[in-house]
Amino acid sequence: MLLGGIADDLTGAVEFAGMLAAGGMRVALVLDDAPIPHGQDAVVVALPSRVAPVGDAVAAFGRAADALLGAGAERLFFKYCATFDSTPAGNIGPCADLLMDRVGADFTLFAPSFPEAERRVFMGHLFVGSQLVSNSPKRFDPLTPMTEPDLVKVLAPQTSRRVGLLPLPVILRGAEAVARHVAALRAEGISYAIADAGEEEDLATLARASWDWRLATGGSNLASHYPAIWREKGLLAPADAMPPLGAGGHGVVLAGSCADRTREQVDCFGARHPVMRVDLARMEAPEAALREAVEWALPKLEGGPVCVTTAGDPQAVSAAQARFGRDGAARAAEGLLGGLAKALVDAGARRILVAGGESSGAVIRSLGIARLSVAPYVSPGIGLCAAEAPVPLALCLKSGKLGPVDMFATVLEGMRA
Repeated sequence: MLLGGIADDLTGAVEFAGMLAAGGMRVALVLDDAPIPHGQDAVVVALPSRVAPVGDAVAAFGRAADALLGAGAERLFFKYCATFDSTPAGNIGPCADLLMDRVGADFTLFAPSFPEAERRVFMGHLFVGSQLVSNSPKRFDPLTPMTEPDLVKVLAPQTSRRVGLLPLPVILRGAEAVARHVAALRAEGISYAIADAGEEEDLATLARASWDWRLATGGSNLASHYPAIWREKGLLAPADAMPPLGAGGHGVVLAGSCADRTREQVDCFGARHPVMRVDLARMEAPEAALREAVEWALPKLEGGPVCVTTAGDPQAVSAAQARFGRDGAARAAEGLLGGLAKALVDAGARRILVAGGESSGAVIRSLGIARLSVAPYVSPGIGLCAAEAPVPLALCLKSGKLGPVDMFATVLEGMRA
């Protein structure tokens, strides 16, 4: 196994695995503590760790790392969000510390840039489009608000290791210049470096500088450059063509992300299809809310795809958190969508689009799915995959912040067998 990947949420894991598949690797994606399959070029483990308590996240990363290394992984890659979603306590730093110790490394880089989705890092500062992340809607994230754009300052409080910078002028001079800069940082006792990157060429340079490291971290498109390098080095054989993923049956959208883009996508879908909006702040008993959603959706399935959403604007999110607490509001939304997914699959839904990383994880776990086949990556926010058990399903698991505004209906239609 050339690469063992660990992603801190499910949509990121699907995107990560999809990019490796697009590079011609044989890839499997497993959830949590499911067994690691053999005969793969790469295995990606998806963990619900991004907003978990730090101790739980580190313990989960330890189990995943041990399983991947025990199955023969030659190197590990830690995939996190392009907006470096974390809090002063973690979980990026503590999980990276664990992985460094497991592989015995003394240095690695952090490269979250995703130029295709307009996430870029310059002089260590994260931009979303033309805005610093601290000026973007990401500052209102209900779970991981990003109010500090300097990623050196974001990461430093999360680790006892020293954090430095790998600046763009060095990267523009090529992989050998990166190697010299890394050697200088290591000589200073720096173990972690935030890497600038504005374009895919910058990430390609970082990949060429780190292709044989025991540990690297970053966004999925840093890893997307490794397969070509490994094939060039004679480490990776061509993969067999993957059969198309699809299913018949009813189509359903379950939207839990409160990102602006998800709410725009729900509005667009609602112009032609039924949408039920659940106001968490007004929800009484969770069982009654679930029953109401099921009773609303079931009669409509024969007429075409439907959407149930718990997403709200920042004021609605604040009201829900005031009532349930931050974690309680998230659990309420995830519990509702997970229970609804199970009821709708039992009623014949076979094409399911889920918006939001935590929501996707809740839905997949509610359905009892432990392993996914992932289609090659197409574009940001469209993570297509399939499950064979417990029933055959076609799935799109999307980040809340990404994807075309009109994607819900078109992707569901494209997921037909």
